[in-house]
Amino acid sequence: MERVFILKGLTCPNCSAKIEREVGQLSGVDSSSINLVSQKLTVALSDNYSGNVFEDIKRIVYTHERDVEVIPSGEAKEKAKENKEENHDRTTIIRLVLGGVVFAAGIVLTYFTSVNQYVTLSVLVLSYIILGADVVLRALKNIAKGRVFDENFLMTVSTIGAFAIGEYPEAVAVMLFYQIGEFFQDLAVKRSRKSISSLMDIRPDSANVKRNGTLVTVAPEQIAVGEAIVVKPGERIPLDGIVLDGEAMLDTRALTGEAVPRSVKKGDAALSGCINNSGVLTIEVTKTYGDSTASKIIDLVENAASRKAPTESFITTFSRYYTPAVVIMAALLAVIPPLFFGGVWAEWINRGFVFLVISCPCALVISIPLAFFGGIGAASRKGILVKGGNYLEALNKLETVIFDKTGTLTKGVFRVSEIKAKNGFAQEQVLQLAATAESLSNHPIARSITDEYGKAVDEKEIGEYTEISGHGISALFGGRRVLVGNGKLMRKYGVEYEKCDKAGTAVYVACDGKFAGSILISDEIKEDSRRAISDLKALGVKNTVMLTGDNEEIAAAVSRELALDEYHSGLLPDQKVEIVEQLDRKKSKSGKLAFVGDGINDAPVLARADIGIAMGGLGSDAAIEAADIVLMTDEPSKLSAAVKTAKATRRIVKQNIIFALGVKAAFLVLGAFGIAGMWEAVFGDVGVMLLAVLNAMRILKAKTRS
Repeated sequence: MERVFILKGLTCPNCSAKIEREVGQLSGVDSSSINLVSQKLTVALSDNYSGNVFEDIKRIVYTHERDVEVIPSGEAKEKAKENKEENHDRTTIIRLVLGGVVFAAGIVLTYFTSVNQYVTLSVLVLSYIILGADVVLRALKNIAKGRVFDENFLMTVSTIGAFAIGEYPEAVAVMLFYQIGEFFQDLAVKRSRKSISSLMDIRPDSANVKRNGTLVTVAPEQIAVGEAIVVKPGERIPLDGIVLDGEAMLDTRALTGEAVPRSVKKGDAALSGCINNSGVLTIEVTKTYGDSTASKIIDLVENAASRKAPTESFITTFSRYYTPAVVIMAALLAVIPPLFFGGVWAEWINRGFVFLVISCPCALVISIPLAFFGGIGAASRKGILVKGGNYLEALNKLETVIFDKTGTLTKGVFRVSEIKAKNGFAQEQVLQLAATAESLSNHPIARSITDEYGKAVDEKEIGEYTEISGHGISALFGGRRVLVGNGKLMRKYGVEYEKCDKAGTAVYVACDGKFAGSILISDEIKEDSRRAISDLKALGVKNTVMLTGDNEEIAAAVSRELALDEYHSGLLPDQKVEIVEQLDRKKSKSGKLAFVGDGINDAPVLARADIGIAMGGLGSDAAIEAADIVLMTDEPSKLSAAVKTAKATRRIVKQNIIFALGVKAAFLVLGAFGIAGMWEAVFGDVGVMLLAVLNAMRILKAKTRS
């Protein structure tokens, strides 16, 4: 059983990691995961769990963050929460300003020798209490519970230590700038959270539903399947349904990332999240609010952060050992030189305190998950749904991409591409004979021929109609025997025919034993398939492969047209899995293999690949459920856009790791040699963290499409 809780007000990355670990250690809890950006705690409970998980979680959360509110998912009142956040920010600003003014007064008093030094000290202590009382109290509570190595402990020890060695202004300054840095960190995280949330703000708060002949405005959750809703121009469609009346152009950008409007009319599907640009639509609801396309997309993006990338997991583990290690080093730095080498105690203790301030790993712990979540949000804005940071990171190692042919690289729509007439027959006659014979069949090939003919066929005139399995059709009409089918049908009836060697499905036509001509049926290649393949190769993909159930000629022609590295034809579904396994064994150990299909018929192959990618998932529940990544439109080029987004995310993650560790290492060395003081230490901690967070937010603005 899975439970979700909102941890409203949680912004501390260290506390987040500790809460996640301690909740996961509860008896009867199988796993726990915190999404710091969306402030969600997801807990998987075992069947034998007998405790009160809500109370247990509150107890753990409050030991780390007293101001954080634990709310069961679904019970949160957004407006009240927003007001509470605003009040908290206002209180923090007032406290910072008041503490800063008192601190400034204390600094001014130090320049007046006539003022008693104890008065000056009292003013500085007062400003310290205003600014840092909450930090000291949290540190004491955590120490009492055996939780020592956090930023509250580091700041408390370093600032009180500075007071102890007579550096009064420096002690207050460190706490002041630490609190200012914490405030701007929270602000940056909230801004990032809001910018990501705005990408997913695709569900309206109300809907107009027809009840008892009148139009009533209600919440979308209160509308049942089968009811009729009315969507006016400028409004967002609240629920999935079928258009009963009206025509309109829909803006599908929120779902597909594409700016081109989509036309809908009576009988067409209308998906939640789209904006009605023109016309009034009456829509019969086919899915409830929770099952709608918009809800599925929002839940998918919000929950994606629970599947952490290997880099995220490494950083979380690294921080658990990094901070205690640096604290031990700080203690050794403060004690060993005075004890064994005659160093001045005050000087080396001060260096130890500087070490403590620098050591907090917040820059890494918060900026790395934020970068991955931003990458997932940026991809969703382009109509690419990535189900976790692990899949986003895996795209960076993409080595082999396998495509299903029909519906993925080709349109999956059979059309007549060529008509050849022989033995005195005209092209129109060949098409008419074939269309008449095929008019009773529902086969896609038959439909393509009748669509090309475009005229009504009187089925009553057709006699002695026989559909010969694996061969074609024999029919009698107008006193003539007509044969329409493949080469085997022609040979069966002894008709001498001219073989068509072009790529596609050849349909041969004979009339009264005489060969009339052939019709070539082809599946059209998508306009951007070739560009998608070339882009993938430019991005480092070594092997592009196509799998198809079509014959060798068709597969070879499509492969040549798209410049694919490899193709396999005439495959059954189980054979596709075998081919994927063979190709998986050929790739390097670090490389990743992706399969791109329609997400409906290719579920076994999608599951077998390292990364299963479903194309054309707009409105398809099966596609959204089956794959690791869903491309909401049927454009192959979106795959290269996904890889570009993944690479941009990876670049930012690497920048933050190198920048944060590099700057911290430099400041630790400078602090050890006495070159960097408390002021530099604050930048080494808070300043680096802010810069890393701001850098992580860049992915939301990064241009990753060619």
